[in-house]
Amino acid sequence: MRTRRVLTTLGCALSAVLATAWTTTAPTPAPRPVTEVRTDDGVLRGNAHDGYRTFEGIPYAAPPKGALRWAAPRPAAPWHGVRDATRPAHACPQAAGEVPGGSTDEDCLHVNVTAPDGADPAHPRPVIVWLHGGGFTTGAGASYDAHRMAVRGDVVVVTVDYRLGALGFLAHDGLPGSGTFGLADQQAALRWVRAGIGAFGGDAHQVTLAGESAGGYSVCAQLASPAARGLFDRAIIESGPCTGTPDHPFAPSSAPLATARAAGEDLTAKVGCGGARDALACLRRVSVPRLLAAQDTDQQPAYDTPLLPADPAAAITAGRYHRVPVLIGSNHDEGNGWAAGIIQAGNPVTAETWPDVVSAFFPAPGQAEAIVRAYPVHGTDGGPVFGAVIGDADFACPTARTRTLLAAHVPTWRYEFADEHAPPLTSGTPPFPLGAPHASELPYLFDLGGRPRDLTAAQHRLADTMIDYWTRFARTGSPDGPSSPHWSRRTVQSLAPDRVAPTRTADLRHHCAFWDAP
Repeated sequence: MRTRRVLTTLGCALSAVLATAWTTTAPTPAPRPVTEVRTDDGVLRGNAHDGYRTFEGIPYAAPPKGALRWAAPRPAAPWHGVRDATRPAHACPQAAGEVPGGSTDEDCLHVNVTAPDGADPAHPRPVIVWLHGGGFTTGAGASYDAHRMAVRGDVVVVTVDYRLGALGFLAHDGLPGSGTFGLADQQAALRWVRAGIGAFGGDAHQVTLAGESAGGYSVCAQLASPAARGLFDRAIIESGPCTGTPDHPFAPSSAPLATARAAGEDLTAKVGCGGARDALACLRRVSVPRLLAAQDTDQQPAYDTPLLPADPAAAITAGRYHRVPVLIGSNHDEGNGWAAGIIQAGNPVTAETWPDVVSAFFPAPGQAEAIVRAYPVHGTDGGPVFGAVIGDADFACPTARTRTLLAAHVPTWRYEFADEHAPPLTSGTPPFPLGAPHASELPYLFDLGGRPRDLTAAQHRLADTMIDYWTRFARTGSPDGPSSPHWSRRTVQSLAPDRVAPTRTADLRHHCAFWDAP
C-alpha cells in the first residue's frame, strides 16, 4: 500500500474531479434584459431574469496584485459611468478543474449578488453570504447559481471569491497577515455587505455567513476570529466541522503558524527565491503559473496569527467564539467519494490490504488495529467500509462534537443529508454506490455551474424543504416553522426524499463513541 502522503494527494485530486463534474460551464445564454442599481461605488448594470436580478463580478476590494500580493485587502476604487455586471469576473488563481482551464488572474476579489424582484427599502430581505469549498485551492463564487434559494426563500444571496492556494495562505517570516489572506478577504466581503447590500434590497442587519467544505471551515474560522466580530448574525456550516484536525487529511482544518511558515519556506525555495536578499520582493515577481505549480496540493489557514489567534477547534472547545445561532451538518456518506477515487487510482481495499490502508492514515501505535476491529472488511469489496472510516472520523463525528460545543452557548441545529440516490457529481461508474457523499447536498440548494440537476419529484420536494429551512434560519435564527417538518434542536434532522424527520441514531451509526474515546 502506498504512503499516506500519496493517499492524501489522491484524495485532493478527487476533490478537483468532483469540482469539475458538478460545476461544468453553462452554455452561453441568450441576451437578457438588463437592470441597474446605484451603489456607493457607482452604477452597476446586471441581468433581469424571471422574478430575480443578478449582478456579477462586483469588486469588494482592490486587485491584490504587485505590491498588494500578500497584503491585507484594500478598498476597491469607485468607478465612473455604468459598470457591466452581467457576467462573472475571473476566478481567483487556480489550476484547471472547477474553473475550465483554471485561472491566473489576481484581479479576482469580487462578489456576485442574486436578489428577488421588488426591493422594498422599508422591508429589506435577509442576506446569505456563501463561501465556496474546494480545499482552499479551487472554487469560484460564480459556480453557485442561487436563484432558487433567492426566489423561493425571498433572500438576497451573495457569493464570494477569495484568494486561494499559496496566494491566499502563504506564511512567511516578517509578512503581516501570514497564512490568513483568504480569510481576510472573506471579512472584507462581509464589510462590503454590511455597507452596501441595502442597494440590492438586502438587510445589512440580517447577514448569515454560510459555506460548504473549506467554505464551511472558513465559517468556523470566522466564528473564532476576533476581527470578524459584528460582521455576521448567523452561521451555516456544511461538511466543514470546526473540530477537524490536520492529521486527518480529508477534512478541512487549520495549521499552526510555525508549520505554515515551514511550508512557505519550501515554496520560496521551489520558485527560486530562497537565496534572494529580499525574498518577499522576489516572490511578488514570480508568475502566477509558477506559483500554482510549486504550491502544495493541500492548503490551510494558519492560526497563532492576529486574525486567527487560536485553532478554531481549541477556540470553540474553550467557548471563545461569536455568539450567533448556528445550523451545522454533514452528509451520510461523506467519505465515499474519496474512497472510490483512491480505489479507482489503483489502490484496492480488500480484507488483505485493509490493515495497510488503515495504517497509512492512522499510524499511532494500536490505532489501526482498533479501527480494523471496529470496521471489518470481508472479501474484496471494502470501499464502503473505507468510505465510512473517512466520513465518520473526519466529518460525522467532528460535526457532532462541534454541535455539542456550540450548543452550550448558542442556539444550534444539526442535520444529516441522507439521500442515498443523490444525483452523481462525477461522470462514469464508481466502484461501489456512493450514497450521499461529500458535496451531494449542494445541487438541492444551488444550480451548480448554472445547470439544474435531474431530480425526481421527491427530490425536488426535498430541495424545496431544504431551501425553506436554510432561508427561514437566515430570517429568524431557527429553521423550524409551521410549513416544514418539525426540526428540534435536541435531535439530528435527517434530510431524505422519503423522510425528513428527526433521528436519534446518527452518532451510533457513525461509531462516534469509538472516535471520541480518549
